Amino acid sequence: MRKYAIVLAAGKGTRMKTELPKCAYPLLKKPMIAYIVENIQNSGQFDEIIVVVGHKREIIQDILGDKVTYAVQSEQLGTGHAVMVCEPHVTDLDGFTMILPGDMPLVDTSVIEKTIIEHQDRRHDLTIVTTKVEEPEGYGRIIRNESGYLDSIIEHHEASMSQRTISEINTGIYVVNTKLLFSTLNKIDNHNLKNEYYLTDIVGIMQQSKEVIGTYFLREAYKSMGVNDLYALSIAEAKLRLDINKQMMLKGVAMINPETITIGQNVVIEENVIIHPNTYITGNSVIRKGASIGPNTEIHDSIIGEKVVCRHSLVYNSIVDESTTVGPFAHLRDGAHIGPHNRIGNFVEVKKSSTQENTKASHLAYIGDATVGKNVNFGCGSITVNYDGKNKYQTTIGDDVFIGCNVNLIAPIHVDDNSLIAAGSTLNKNVPKGSLAIARAYQVNKENYIKDKKDQEEINEN
Repeated sequence: MRKYAIVLAAGKGTRMKTELPKCAYPLLKKPMIAYIVENIQNSGQFDEIIVVVGHKREIIQDILGDKVTYAVQSEQLGTGHAVMVCEPHVTDLDGFTMILPGDMPLVDTSVIEKTIIEHQDRRHDLTIVTTKVEEPEGYGRIIRNESGYLDSIIEHHEASMSQRTISEINTGIYVVNTKLLFSTLNKIDNHNLKNEYYLTDIVGIMQQSKEVIGTYFLREAYKSMGVNDLYALSIAEAKLRLDINKQMMLKGVAMINPETITIGQNVVIEENVIIHPNTYITGNSVIRKGASIGPNTEIHDSIIGEKVVCRHSLVYNSIVDESTTVGPFAHLRDGAHIGPHNRIGNFVEVKKSSTQENTKASHLAYIGDATVGKNVNFGCGSITVNYDGKNKYQTTIGDDVFIGCNVNLIAPIHVDDNSLIAAGSTLNKNVPKGSLAIARAYQVNKENYIKDKKDQEEINEN
């Protein structure tokens, strides 16, 4: 007996005003579809996830990869049709299937698990998740009979004025016995105002055949909100940010002005970390205990070690080891790996480079495509010249090297241990161990130059 989850993600997202499929639009730098699929996986309730794709399906497929099975809805013919195209992928009809919209990123594992428990414990053939909202416009209304049981679901554009006052709505989340689902879908038609196949029509058909239909009422209505435009996206982000920050603080993460702090869903932050205002930590980032992050800092897909101080800086796809200081106004990117007890100071950029312990670049330096040893000092204005307009080249710097101010290291180049490079030098040859390297023009002082120039100008004027 296999249990299936079907995620409807074929929509264009016209109201999002974007070239992306709606479900691919990012929420806290993570596509919406990734939230719902990850929560389905984390619930541990399903044997297979089928994602219905259509408009620009290759984008959704790039996001989810081989984690799911794909069913293609070539034409937008309604929610019922979207589920129909999954039938060839369903090989076992004995279990149940859960159907979820792909634009509901706040549907968490709790909602999924409680809905399934309701469906199984009450032995429903079909369970519909409902909730109540203050502004139900656009949603299908839940019509109940005098006994309080579900009578029907009426789409908003087909509802009467009195029915539109009903605040209980259909969330679009269902659990249904699989065999019954597909046998019923084959009976629905598109004789409606939109000429679409409505998934909700299975309710009336199942009622006629005396199937057991029930509802699960979701008290936290915001968890079922669909993101159809950028305003709704901002509301969803605010709700998600609040939930994540609350959980972080309860686990021992200190936040200064938490309403200005954004933490992604997949971020791991250990206890005794301080997050300062206007800080964004997203992707699969990890912040180790004792670190101080921010203010005004962005960290994405990076690992920050214990007791690191990182402020007013950008860190992308990088690693910073323990007891290192980053910033203010530093930029680490593309696989930078900063060793322990380093100092990466103001206006320093490190790209695709590694450093060992006790290395310092305190200000105004660029370190790109370089391997740097321990106890290295980069003077102000030092640069690894890694690009010739076509190709990138490597710089290798040994241990205990002192690099003076305004030095250019033209790669490929190797600077060996215990070397000193004089300020203002531009090097294009390797530096042997224990050497002093000087590569600059000799200074020439032309005495009385200014006086002689003025005298000549006066002669010319006369």
